[in-house]
Amino acid sequence: MLSELLFLAGAAFFAGMVDAMVGGGGLIQIPALLAQYPQTAIATLFGTNKMSSIAGTSAAFWRYARAVRIPWGVVGPAALAALVGAWFGAGLVAWLPRATMKPLVLGLLVAVAIYTFARKELGQQTTRPLQPGDRWRGIVLGFVIGLYDGFFGPGTGSLLMFAFVRFFGMDFLRASASAKLINGATNLSALTFFASHGPILWGVGLTMAACNIAGAWTGTHLALRHGTRLIRKVFLGVVVVLIARLAFDLVMGN
Repeated sequence: MLSELLFLAGAAFFAGMVDAMVGGGGLIQIPALLAQYPQTAIATLFGTNKMSSIAGTSAAFWRYARAVRIPWGVVGPAALAALVGAWFGAGLVAWLPRATMKPLVLGLLVAVAIYTFARKELGQQTTRPLQPGDRWRGIVLGFVIGLYDGFFGPGTGSLLMFAFVRFFGMDFLRASASAKLINGATNLSALTFFASHGPILWGVGLTMAACNIAGAWTGTHLALRHGTRLIRKVFLGVVVVLIARLAFDLVMGN
């Protein structure tokens, strides 16, 4: 039991650190939970993962909000829309096969990676001020991202960051800070859904949450200290790992 907790604590710390910069913590935590509890219901493991993630995401957002100007007029409404979207997305699981999303998301992530690699200046600095219409664009983005996160999930934080950089003219640091509030909203919605559909491993979740917070604190410190260049590199690394994972799942028929 102690060795299991130590393994999950380490995974949660690393997940929190990566997630605080560019998202993708679920890539680390969910496989770790599945490895330790292969016979446990998926809803229980996903709920436990969300419990840990929401703690780290909240800590990262609090740290970012003290150092980075958050565009509340866009991010606030987007987060509320994401909260609603994530609940509906979780409900879609009962109606649609999630496997249908994999080829679509794989293609989207490949396009994101190619575009980011080709545009060296992308996200290095803010390219335009926010405009009045951005509030409604943010609401649409928040709902769509929330729907996707509730239904499928992989790459949510990375896709959200890319959208903030590409369509709202933010730099990577500001996009990462803004994404945390929306990630927190989708995590809260998903946690509520999973908790209502199965028990949560509260002891494991609380331990992982504490370690995730410590990792998030480390990740935000590195992001604030080294800025957009580091975030861009980590972002591309996470996107490449996501592409590899989805491609492997498709080839293996998972």
